Amino acid sequence: MKESSHPLPTISIIIPAKNEVDNIRPLVAEIRTAMDGAFDYELVYVDDGSTDATWETLLALRGEGYDRLRLLRHERSSGQSLAVLTGARAARGTWMVVLDADGQNDPADIPGMLRALLAANAQDPLTVGIIGHRVNRRDDWVKRMSSRIANSFRNGLLQDGVPDVGCGLKALRLDWYLRLPGFNHMHRYIPALVQAQGGRMIVHPVNHRPRVAGVSNYGVWNRLWVGLVDVLGVWWLKRRSKAVVIRETLP
Repeated sequence: MKESSHPLPTISIIIPAKNEVDNIRPLVAEIRTAMDGAFDYELVYVDDGSTDATWETLLALRGEGYDRLRLLRHERSSGQSLAVLTGARAARGTWMVVLDADGQNDPADIPGMLRALLAANAQDPLTVGIIGHRVNRRDDWVKRMSSRIANSFRNGLLQDGVPDVGCGLKALRLDWYLRLPGFNHMHRYIPALVQAQGGRMIVHPVNHRPRVAGVSNYGVWNRLWVGLVDVLGVWWLKRRSKAVVIRETLP
């Protein structure tokens, strides 16, 4: 792989992808339109054990000279959260952005989210993340119903103040993300986990689009029932965590 001519990036955009071959090129093109000239960045795709031509399409894009693109691959599918963790461990930015590979998150929202986050962080260094709020969701009724039930249960226990924790578009300081406990489905609980460490995440309205290609890997069983079990574990972690915030140091 050719070494990038760019300096170490400020932003690492991480996309976990499983069987999203038809969405790769349109999404990458939109990311380039949104980010080129706005921020220094790298784009880290993690192929989570795809069985279609996702990996081959990514290799072709890299071969076409897009040297901001970095590629990682799981031999077998490990789930969305662990794919994001793989990307974060390889990332070189100060800040990470995560979005779904299906094209429902709008890359045009990324620069505005980052500017809002950086401004908030400048005012309060403990504001270390931002998460999208899909005001007008374009999912089918099954996803909306299961998410509504799971969110109500989660809000009751975790009280993290986030109206749409399932939104795939979020940004976070990379070092803060890497200190969070890693487990399957943890991407749905990042705000609560950040709060347990003494940090804060703000909310930003974002666009949401219908899926135009491919098939979702999520349904009632893994959105609802698994989520109801997971939230109990996160509730326990949050209760047992003690945030230690260091504001001053001496040489």
